[in-house]
Amino acid sequence: MSTTTLAVLVPLLPFLGAVAGLLLGRTAPGFVRPLAILPTLAAAAVLAVTVAVRQGGGQPISTATELTPTGSVPIDLSLYIDGFAALVAVLVGVVATCVQLYSTAYLRDDPRYPSYAALVSLFTSAMLLVVYSGDLMVLLVGWEVMGICSYFLVGHYWETEAARSASLKAFLVTKLGDVPFLIGLFALATDAGSFRITKILGTVAAGGLDHPTLVALLLLAGVAGKSAQFPLHTWLPDAMAGPTPVSALIHAATMVAAGVYFIARLLPVFAASAAALVVMAVMAAVTMVGSALAALAQDDIKRVLAYSTIGQLAYMTGALAVGDRGAAVFHLLSHGAFKALLFLGAGVIIHAAGTNSLAAMSRMDGLAKRIPDAFWTMTIALLALAAIPPFAGFFSKEAVLVAAEQTATGHSDLAPVAAGWLVLIAGVLTALLTAAYAARLWLMAFRGRGAAAPDHGKEPFAMTGVLWLLAVPSVAFGLAADSVADWFDGRALTPTVATSVLGTGAAVIGAMLTYALWQRATVKAATAPAAGPARSAAAAEQPAAVAATVSAATAAAESAAETPEVAEVTHEHPAVPAGPAADPGRALLGPLHRHAADGFHLDAVYDRLFVRPVRGAAGLVRFLDREVVDTYVRGAGSGTRLLGSLVRRAQTGNVQSYLSALLAGAVVLAIATAVLANVNAGS
Repeated sequence: MSTTTLAVLVPLLPFLGAVAGLLLGRTAPGFVRPLAILPTLAAAAVLAVTVAVRQGGGQPISTATELTPTGSVPIDLSLYIDGFAALVAVLVGVVATCVQLYSTAYLRDDPRYPSYAALVSLFTSAMLLVVYSGDLMVLLVGWEVMGICSYFLVGHYWETEAARSASLKAFLVTKLGDVPFLIGLFALATDAGSFRITKILGTVAAGGLDHPTLVALLLLAGVAGKSAQFPLHTWLPDAMAGPTPVSALIHAATMVAAGVYFIARLLPVFAASAAALVVMAVMAAVTMVGSALAALAQDDIKRVLAYSTIGQLAYMTGALAVGDRGAAVFHLLSHGAFKALLFLGAGVIIHAAGTNSLAAMSRMDGLAKRIPDAFWTMTIALLALAAIPPFAGFFSKEAVLVAAEQTATGHSDLAPVAAGWLVLIAGVLTALLTAAYAARLWLMAFRGRGAAAPDHGKEPFAMTGVLWLLAVPSVAFGLAADSVADWFDGRALTPTVATSVLGTGAAVIGAMLTYALWQRATVKAATAPAAGPARSAAAAEQPAAVAATVSAATAAAESAAETPEVAEVTHEHPAVPAGPAADPGRALLGPLHRHAADGFHLDAVYDRLFVRPVRGAAGLVRFLDREVVDTYVRGAGSGTRLLGSLVRRAQTGNVQSYLSALLAGAVVLAIATAVLANVNAGS
C-alpha cells in the first residue's frame, strides 16, 4: 500500500469510527468501546507511525486532486506531509488512543459515553486532517470541526451552568478569532492565486505577497483564539468544566496545538513581516508571564494545568516569533506527551481524593501512597514541565531559549533582535515561575497533612497503564532528539551552556523558593487551630478583604468537590476537609495573589468593554424594533381593520337597504346636478 493511501486512512479511520459510534451508540452499546479505541489505535500505532517512518524526514510527500471548480482560486483535496507533519500526527494519534483507553474506565458509568467517545474520535480525525492537509480550505474544515467538537465535549456535563457557560465561551471566543483568520486566508489565497500550501510558500519565496503584515496579523488573530494566547486566552481555564480526559486531548495535542502548528506550517508568510514577528513576540511574552503568575494562584488542579498549557503554548509561539519552527514543534511534541500525562494523572487524583481542590488535598495525609502510579508518573511529568534535565521538557524548552538567544545576540537574521530579547527574558522568568507552580502542585497534592486520604483500592489499569505509557516519552523524547533531527529540517536541537545555566538555574531557584515557603506555610497551618478563642477573635478583627479571600477559597474548595465529574468518578463522596491550607503561592505572590487568582480580571474588563456595550446595543435595537418599527406595523394593521369594520357596517345583506341607498344616491346626484345647472345658468 502506498504512503499516500496510508496517509489518507490516518484521518479517515477515526472519522468512520465516530460515524459508526454515533449510529450504533444506543442500538448496539457493546460496540461503542471497540469503535472508540480500534480505529484510533490503528491510525496512531500503525498507520501514522508507518507514514512517519516512510517519510523519514526527507522530501515532503505532496499530492493533490481538484476538489471542486470555483471559477477563481481552486480548492484541492491535497496532502502535504513533511517531517513536522509526520511527527505531529504520531503525537495526535498516541494521545488520542491514550485518552480513549483512559475514558473507558474514567467514564465507565456515564450514560452519555457513546456520544462522548464518538466526538473524541471526530475531534481526532479533524486534527489529523489539519496536520496532513496541503490545502488551506480543507485545513479550515478540520479547524472548524474541532471547534464544534470542543463545544460539545466541554459542555458534556450540560446540566451545570458552569459547563454550559464554558462551552459557549470557548466557542464564541475562538470564533471571534476565526473571523479575521478567514479573511486572512482569502487575502493570502488572492495574493498567491491558490490555497495550496506549496504554491503559497513559493509565492512568498518569490516576494509575491502584496500585504504581508496585514495577512500575517489577520492569521495571527485566529491562532491567538485557537491556541489560547493573549488576549483571546480566557476560554481555556473555564474549559476545565469538561471531563478530565477531554482536557488531556484538547489542551495537550490537538486543538490548542493547531494554531502553533499552523504558524509553523506557514512560517515564511509571517517571517515576511518583521512587524508581525515583533507582535507575535510581545503576545508570547505577555502570555508566558501572565499565565504562569495565574497558575501560581489557582486552587483547582485542572485550572493550574490549564494556565500552564497557555504558558507552554506561548513558549512555542515565542520560538516561532524568532523564526525557529524546529524548536517550536519540538516543544509542541514534548509538551503534548507530558501535559497529557499531567491531565490524566490529575484525573486519577480527582478519582481518589474526591475533589479538584489543592487546598483540600493539602489537608489529606497519605494521598501519594493511595495512588502510587499517579504519584510517580506525575512527578516525572512535573519535572519535565519544570524543564529539569534530563527530562523531555528540558531539551525542548532549551531549544526555544537557544533560538531566542541566537536572535537576541544577532547570530540569527530570521527575526528582529527585539523579538529575541522579549522571548529570552520572558522565557527565563517563566522558567522560574513554571518550576514554582509545578513544585506547589506537587507539594499540595502529595505532601498534605491532616486526615487520612480516602482509600478506594487500586485504580483501574486502563487509567494507570496509560500514565506509564505517556511517562516514557516524557523522559526519553528529549534524549532521542538527535535521532529525529532529520524530521526537524536537519537542524540540531541541543542546548547551549549559557541557556542551560539560565533556564535550569531559574527553575531550581523557583522550586527551592516554593519549597521553603511551603514549609513555612505548613508550620503556620499546623499551629493555627491551636489558637482557639484567640484565633476566633483575630478572625473577627481581620480586614474584610482577608475575610473575603478566605471565604472565597473555602467556597472554591467546596465547589471543586461538588462538580459532576467528582460525583461521577468518586466511589464514596467525601467531605472537604476543613481548616487552613499550606499554600506557598500566597506568600510568593503577596498582594498580587487575589488578582492572579481571578486571571487579572480580564473577564471583567471584557465584560465592561465589549459584553455590556453589545448587550446595551441589543437592548436598544429591541426597543426600536418593538416600540417604533412594530408601532408602524401595528398601526397599518389597525387602520386596515378599522376601515374594514366601517365597510362591513354597510354590508348588511338586506336588498331593500341596498335599493334605498341606491335611490338616495340617485336623488342626491339629481339634486346636485340641478344645483350646478342653475349656478352655471346664472353666471
